[in-house]
This record gives sequence, C-alpha cells and structure tokens, in this order.
Amino acid sequence: MQAIILVGGEGTRLRPLTTTTPKPLLPIVEVAFLERQLDWLASYGIKDVVLSLGYLPDAFFAHFPNNRFGDINLRYVVESSPLGTAGAIRFAVDELGIQQRCVVCNGDVLTSLNLAEMENFHVEHKADATISLTWVDDPSAFGVVDTSSDGRVVEFIEKPNREQASTQWINSGTYILEPAAFSAIPAGVPVSIERETFPTLLAAAAPLYALATKGYWLDIGTPEKYRQAHFDVLEGAMGKPPVMGAQEVELCCWQNGSASVDPTAKVSPPSFLGAEVGISARVVIDGSTIGTKSSLGPDTQVVRSVLHDQVTVGTSVNISDSIIGSGVIIGDGASVIDDSIIGAGAKIAPGATIKGARLAPGSRAD
Repeated sequence: MQAIILVGGEGTRLRPLTTTTPKPLLPIVEVAFLERQLDWLASYGIKDVVLSLGYLPDAFFAHFPNNRFGDINLRYVVESSPLGTAGAIRFAVDELGIQQRCVVCNGDVLTSLNLAEMENFHVEHKADATISLTWVDDPSAFGVVDTSSDGRVVEFIEKPNREQASTQWINSGTYILEPAAFSAIPAGVPVSIERETFPTLLAAAAPLYALATKGYWLDIGTPEKYRQAHFDVLEGAMGKPPVMGAQEVELCCWQNGSASVDPTAKVSPPSFLGAEVGISARVVIDGSTIGTKSSLGPDTQVVRSVLHDQVTVGTSVNISDSIIGSGVIIGDGASVIDDSIIGAGAKIAPGATIKGARLAPGSRAD
C-alpha cells in the first residue's frame, strides 16, 4: 500500500512559526512532525509516500535532500493553487499515475492508529473508502460520522452543536481509498473530501465504511494543541522515547546528549532538555521542552512552554504557556506569557512583557 500525506496548508493558526517553516516540519520534541508521521507509516511496512505540497515546497525538498526517509521513498507533487483535501488527492493520483489502494493522511494529525487493523477492516468489507474515527468529548469543532452496526457510514454531520450531536465519533483524518474513490473526485478543481467526496459516495450508495479506534490522536494545528503534543510525546503517548538517544532521568524528564544543568536548578516532568543545553543556577523548568544549544540564565522560570533550538534566555526571565522559535534572544527580566508565540530570530528587550502576543520572525519587542 502506498501513502499520500496532505502537507500543502499554510498553518495560519500557528503563525508566526509557520511564516518560515511549514507546519509539518515544525518540531515535536526536536523531531519534525512529518518525520514522526513517516516513522508511523514505516512501522506498517509502507515504503512509498507521496507528499502533496503547496505552501513553501522548497522547505520539504531541503529537509529530505535525497527524497528518502529511512526505507521510505518520497515523491512530490506541488499544487499551483490550493485544491482542497480531495482535490489534492486527485491531483497526486493523476500526476503520478497511481492506480492502487492508498492510505491518505492529513499532515497535522499525530496518531498511534493501528493501520494494519484498519486495512484488514477495509478489505473484509470490500470498501471503496474507509474513514478512521476517533472519540472526542466535544465534537462541535469536527465532522461527526454516524455508522450502522457493521461500520457502514449512514450520515455525516459537520460541526454539530455539542448537545445535538448524535455521536462523539469524529472523522480523524486518515483514510484508505481505492481507485473507485479517486474517480469520484473531479479533476483540477478545489474539492473537500470531508464535505463533498464522502457525501457523494454516500449518496451513490458506494461501499463507504468507517472504523472506530481508541488509539492516541491529536490535531496539532493550534498553539495549545502543538504544545500539548510535546507533553503527550514526553509522557509516552507514542510508546517510545521522544528522540533517538534520549535518556529518562528523574521520573519523566528526558535529556538528549550533553545538557549541562546546574545542581540548584529544578526540572519537573514532563520536560525535555536537548543536546548542549545550558541551565544556570536556580532555574525552574516545569512541563517544558528546551531545544538544542539553548541557554537559560540564572533565576529564570519556564513553565508549560516549548523553546526551539538555540534560544538565549537571560537572567530572571518568566516564560509560561508560550512557544519560542529558533534563535530568539530574551533579555534579562523579560516575561513571555499567556499563549505568546515568538517567531524565529526575534529579540525581546530586557524588562519587556509579552502577553498573549505574536512576534514576527526577526522582529524586536522593547
């Protein structure tokens, strides 16, 4: 089975991080999200993956210079204009002449879905398309999928009121499609697989099925969920160490390589310290990820936050519930709090307070 991953979106909800880096290439505990997704596909024997690109395609070519990831061969298609989730699939199929069953994944879903179980279900039911479902407490932000007892889809309800939702099983963004499903997608025009293709298949009484699973699932597309993905990986949601070579120390805290931690510092789980990180005296780190070659000055506090690589933090800085891009410099006594996002290379002056703000890459805040 081949795979198509839809990675063409602009990731606007994660700006300014995605101003310079496509969302699928943002790190989740120092590993690009897309690499985690490819590793998951590889664990089920998939060796041929198509990346459907649109936004910043050159970043993907640079990240995978040999068109390889481990044993996976990567192929690319690049949309000249956005074609939607289904339009992108049809474009990839036509461009590369794909005529076989494919697994299709959204490029922003971190999951431990059992793909072998899903394919077995798909084959047993002789489906043209199978949709993976996941259970959520509040389905109002998602597409709800009603099924019969054997898993056949009977109804789609897009973003229902919480009180009126007939089920809490939602479309989780992983599909197995046969060529018959590709043929149901018009070529060369924007089409949504969720809002158009699947309802069309349902109306035509095509064999459309859905499989409810209880594995880990998270859409990383918002700042809150992006930070949560780090915490979940550190707590073992994916069932393996967060990064190759990482070692667990002191409960659920992880270190990778040559981190230097002053004995008076306190690091509480779930946290991660990358290689060559420098942690000074009396620093407090709680539930946070500190990227490679970053340094934290004395008496600094970092809580429920993500720092990318080579971040320089001064003395007595307060960082909480925020995301700090690569190469950012934060001056002494500054505060970055309340869901702030700081773009790569930005500079925050000593004593400045950044509260619930987003700073563009390379900008300065006084």
